[in-house]
Amino acid sequence: MGGSVQPEARDLKFRQLASRLRQDLLLGTWPVGGKLPTEKELAVSSGTSVSTVRRAVDELVSEGLVVRRQGAGTFALPPRAAVSDRALVGVMVPDTVFYYPRVLQGIEETLSAAGARLLLACSGYDQERENKDLQDMLDAGVDGLLAVPTLTGPEPADQYLARLAALPVPAILIERRDTSLGDANEYVCSHHEAGAYDAVRHLHSLGHQVLGLVLRSPSPTSGPVATGFGEAAAECGVDHVEFRAPMEEWSPATADRCLETLRAAGATAAVCFGDRQAILLENAAQRAGLRLPGDLALVSYDDEMADLADVPLTAVAPPKHQLGRAAAQALLERLSDPSLPRRRLLLRPDIIIRQSCGAAAGRSAHPPLLKETSS
Repeated sequence: MGGSVQPEARDLKFRQLASRLRQDLLLGTWPVGGKLPTEKELAVSSGTSVSTVRRAVDELVSEGLVVRRQGAGTFALPPRAAVSDRALVGVMVPDTVFYYPRVLQGIEETLSAAGARLLLACSGYDQERENKDLQDMLDAGVDGLLAVPTLTGPEPADQYLARLAALPVPAILIERRDTSLGDANEYVCSHHEAGAYDAVRHLHSLGHQVLGLVLRSPSPTSGPVATGFGEAAAECGVDHVEFRAPMEEWSPATADRCLETLRAAGATAAVCFGDRQAILLENAAQRAGLRLPGDLALVSYDDEMADLADVPLTAVAPPKHQLGRAAAQALLERLSDPSLPRRRLLLRPDIIIRQSCGAAAGRSAHPPLLKETSS
């Protein structure tokens, strides 16, 4: 047999590469109309042969995901059904001022490139209003839904999620998910656990041995952030203390109490969810005569206004634009092929390094992570 490669191994390689390229197309690495690298470049970057790349691209061509143009290269295509049917997509978000504008930008770009239409509703974190908007969209004949549901209203989250899973049209949730294996919804979310995990590892790498976790509640993001923080703290062997207060109670006085809690525990750094809480805590530290980052290092979570603080805040930055693109692409693919397995995508946030943690400015270095599950 010598060093020959078995046919099964060659098949596995090209199928693995085809799967990777599909994910890249889904995430907008090559937007609709964008040119893919040459087969030789893909072979080098993937560590495979040109023949393996050619077979993988052939599969994408047969699926209508890309097109080869003689003498020009290979280009990403919009989903066929969305273009031909002029799909109407309902988009429901809780806010159009903070966090979600860049998500919406990614959604609009992807739907527009595919020839789909968009029907937008903003619920203002009001579950009753959200239910009315949802029914209005169904009455308007939407073909599919992209939704950021409010899970902190009068209806229990598990019941609300079950209703969304049973809608007569396909729905992709954005930044909302249930950890229960019984939840049947598809989603595209930031991997908030990984974002908090990376923040702790970063602070530990700077020498901090006692960390604080500062949270606002209620929030569907607080739980995953706390989980990632706890996992990294355990791995690093650091002591930690948690301070949590309701969102509406956060004020300078609350920040003062938070600072007292951190100092009493000997914390020299903290991860704060979100930016407003981090800025209030920074101001409290300055009132107490503490230096940032000399006496207290801070990492904020969200990166909406972190750079506007007196001492610009290092921040975990969820990939908002990519979330919008990936969610819209996933829905268009679902509309094109209803038989696809249900998918769940987690996109890892970045850390943007600024002055508040004492490290050199820039983006943190870690390999990008896409975690995908199918059901």
